[in-house]
Amino acid sequence: MKAVILAGGTGTRLHPLTLAVNKHLLPVFDKPVIYHAIEKLVDAGISKIMIVTSPHHIDSFVKLLGSGQHFRSRTKKGKQIQIVYAIQNEPSGIAHGLYFAEDYIGNDNCVLFLGDNIIMDNIAPSIKKFKKGASVFLKKVRDPERFGVATIDSKGKVTGIEEKPVKPKSNLAVTGLYIYDNTVFKKIRQIPKSKRGEYEITDLNNLYIKEGTLNSHVLKKEWFDIGTIHSLHEASVFMRKKSNNERKI
Repeated sequence: MKAVILAGGTGTRLHPLTLAVNKHLLPVFDKPVIYHAIEKLVDAGISKIMIVTSPHHIDSFVKLLGSGQHFRSRTKKGKQIQIVYAIQNEPSGIAHGLYFAEDYIGNDNCVLFLGDNIIMDNIAPSIKKFKKGASVFLKKVRDPERFGVATIDSKGKVTGIEEKPVKPKSNLAVTGLYIYDNTVFKKIRQIPKSKRGEYEITDLNNLYIKEGTLNSHVLKKEWFDIGTIHSLHEASVFMRKKSNNERKI
């Protein structure tokens, strides 16, 4: 399985920090935000990753990450992982960003990771068990109206997703981590642009819901969406405490 990390966007809610720096390059305690996504994927056994970003920031990512020489595979005897890049010229939505990876993914299934998410759960079991359809990772939150909200049945099948509903039907927020089978690119070509001119990830997921093939994994540990100054600070404080606790062991 291969992975795609989306690392574009303007980061307007993080201004002025992101006026000159892509938000995925900002520090969370002792590491750039995007390191957390890469390390989570590598820990799950994935060694081939495409990073999709804007033309304004591609040079910064290449300078930071190179071809992946700072990361070693967990399953291939410490061999360097592979990092490649694609440029999304216009911010046309998450599904549009994933579409750039079609040739790179080839006949494989893929993990889509929104690079401004930090997930503390071990995602390896979910990736190893995946066979077909799609999976979304959910998290119980106190303010679901801020997120895409999923409803699931007793078997964990997703029965519906609403984007930032005024009256949420559940407290299960859709996080920035997904697993898709190889039909995903055919489905993306079926999606029309939304009213805001983007190819929406919710529309893509709804196609899997119609098939009855969208499964869920509910995260148990911490999840941070680095989209605001508050969440960036919160994640940094958490990582500092985690680092201090590990040193004491």
